[in-house]
Amino acid sequence: PLGWDRRNLGPLPRSAQDLCAQGFGPSSAQGDDGALYMNLVSPPGEIIGGWEAKPHSRPYMACLNIRRGDQGFRCGGFLVSENFVLTAAHCNGDEITVSLGAHNIKQREQSQQKITARQRIPHPQYNRETAPSDLTLLQLEHTAELNEQVRPIRLPRAHQRVLPGTVCSVAGWGRTSAESNVLPSTLREVELKMMDEKTCLTYPGGAYRKYNACTMMCVGDPDKCKASFKGDSGGPLVCGQTAQGIVSWGPPNGSPPRVYTRVSTFIRWIRATMRRLQP
Repeated sequence: PLGWDRRNLGPLPRSAQDLCAQGFGPSSAQGDDGALYMNLVSPPGEIIGGWEAKPHSRPYMACLNIRRGDQGFRCGGFLVSENFVLTAAHCNGDEITVSLGAHNIKQREQSQQKITARQRIPHPQYNRETAPSDLTLLQLEHTAELNEQVRPIRLPRAHQRVLPGTVCSVAGWGRTSAESNVLPSTLREVELKMMDEKTCLTYPGGAYRKYNACTMMCVGDPDKCKASFKGDSGGPLVCGQTAQGIVSWGPPNGSPPRVYTRVSTFIRWIRATMRRLQP
């Protein structure tokens, strides 16, 4: 489904693997531009150009309600084991409640499980100014009950790469356009094309000058009005049945391409951290 073909996977070049193994890689630029990052107290985000997902067709999806002081906001995430959810490192706050098994987040569905995050473990190299390692593990307060509506998603092999042209998908709860503040209550999804690294590295105007080909993925055809945006942060980019990316950042107007954290670069840290904290 979704145009998936296992031939679209391939290894990174050896030199890039060596860099990625240390959590670093070639960066397109230095410096800071706060406009590239998600405004964490803005209205929850959106799936642009998408459609409502079939209820519970993505049993790994998590909706994160985050409190920071007297402010609240929403992020996405995804279940990777019965005890852990993976999300973006910039989705941080004083208290995080994880909703699993949800389709309509405004209803009390019998399938929903609400679990407080016991602790948040951001990648040690995460820096909000450059966002090279925008991922964090959430350890749940108690084990999720796995069933047809709540189930972990597969993670990639170390340094596995999705080739340009591959059609993947992303899902989330939030606005359906950059102009509207109307929030749909149900999970929405959209198909997006994996772009060549040059699409972000050479994009006019320097909007992607922080793009790092080792730790990030360039996703979404700039000629199509389809993208993830604010509030979808932390959700998975799914290629086949594998979570290859994490919604991270992009231009503030919501236009594609968007930048995703490359999960395969960090898979060893993810697995080692879960083993260390496993109850």
